[in-house]
Amino acid sequence: MREDVEKPGWLGLNPRMNSPIQLLPFVIASMTVSIALTAQSAPKLPEAFNVAAVNAYLAAQVKLDNRVGLSVAIVKDGQVVLQKGYGKRSLDDGRPVEKDTLLAIGSVSKQFTCACVLLLGEDGKLSVNDPVAKYYPELTRAKDITLLDLMNHVSGYPDYYPLDFVDRRMQASIAEDELLRQYAGGKLDFEPGSKYSYSNTGFILLARVVERVSGESFGAFLNRRILKPLGMDHTIYEPDLSDPRLAKGYTTFALSPAEAIDPEGKGWLCGAGGIYSTPGDLAKWDLALMSGKVLKPETYALMTSPRKLTSGKVSDYGCGVSVRFQGGRQVVAHTGAVSGFNAYNSMVPSTRSAVIMTCNLEGGLGSLPGQILALLMKEPSNVPTIKASSASDTARTVFAQFQKGKVERALFAEEFNHFLTDEKLAASATRLKRFGVPKNVEVLSSNERGGMEVTTTRLTFAKGALRVLMYRKPDGIIEQFFVLKD
Repeated sequence: MREDVEKPGWLGLNPRMNSPIQLLPFVIASMTVSIALTAQSAPKLPEAFNVAAVNAYLAAQVKLDNRVGLSVAIVKDGQVVLQKGYGKRSLDDGRPVEKDTLLAIGSVSKQFTCACVLLLGEDGKLSVNDPVAKYYPELTRAKDITLLDLMNHVSGYPDYYPLDFVDRRMQASIAEDELLRQYAGGKLDFEPGSKYSYSNTGFILLARVVERVSGESFGAFLNRRILKPLGMDHTIYEPDLSDPRLAKGYTTFALSPAEAIDPEGKGWLCGAGGIYSTPGDLAKWDLALMSGKVLKPETYALMTSPRKLTSGKVSDYGCGVSVRFQGGRQVVAHTGAVSGFNAYNSMVPSTRSAVIMTCNLEGGLGSLPGQILALLMKEPSNVPTIKASSASDTARTVFAQFQKGKVERALFAEEFNHFLTDEKLAASATRLKRFGVPKNVEVLSSNERGGMEVTTTRLTFAKGALRVLMYRKPDGIIEQFFVLKD
């Protein structure tokens, strides 16, 4: 139940893996293994989203980086466009990962736990504002901590799974209520509601609340209210590990070959990370959740709303999901990491799109999820095509004319020619000619405004650098050419 999504919300069970910086060791390890194991050229990420190209890229990545096994589903505009397994589910017998192979999803389970609580809220059987004391009065500050605090990771209860390996304590089984007594019955890490701090402890408690309120086991409630109605036939809560549909989990240490690893003891995952599933089933879940088939609109809004802390700060976490904006679109996501497995689930509600990946190697996903999500979200540029030389060549040419104090007036629009008097041009030449010929010309940005191409170009000289802000119409006529300090 380590946390693994890039903040690119990406959360598994361990908070250390909750941002691009936290993922860096895994990315570096992946890159190093790739370099060490093969002289073959690394596969190139496609420039635009294309199913065949993405499929080839993923297959090459799994082979090149020895990720053991990978399972993927990609949803675009409400349709599953790719669902496939790569690599091996077990290195012992060489069985491949197929699209119905079950892998642990770790903390991606948390959104299901929150959905169960929220469904009971819609049924009128509980409130997210209920204090913990209503269900577990013996726990620390139970009157001051709510169910919503638990879902938002702001309770202050210490996390029982803060490391990236299964220590001796977690190799043995534990009763859930005993876990709660040990980790939610002592000193808090901080005042409730004042900070965000990832805590699996709260999700063990939430699952137990579901059981007490519903009168059935958490797995039975999950199955009856979510899995069965959505046709998620390849999703199991706390499965029998001898089930042949399950992949075997693996780990590496200091660039070692993949080694089989035992799971956490019974009682340590539960509502925090106890689900095995397939990307295909998670795609069903994502589409149903985004389409309002799971929760009412107001409940879904609560689930995907960041939490405002008592300090005035706002976290990037809702109820079992991280919430952020990328390219102007909301992304709802979570990562997962339990012993031997790595998972990622991200949704883009505005386009009904999703990227889902599971892997049976700890840290095995590396930077793949972020790469594919960015590719999926890449939208056609609205910068107009210019029927003239490139922005860098034009900037170089016109700058040289400015240095000479004599420009080709036909290059410019009428208003800029009026603005650029001979006196201004002569004065500019005096100031600019001392820079000499640029050693390098680089376009830093390109965007659209008023139907024009707007570019910022850096000109680097032997001593110093300047920037050119240039506006051009599609026919190549320059509406503005400003030379600025870098």
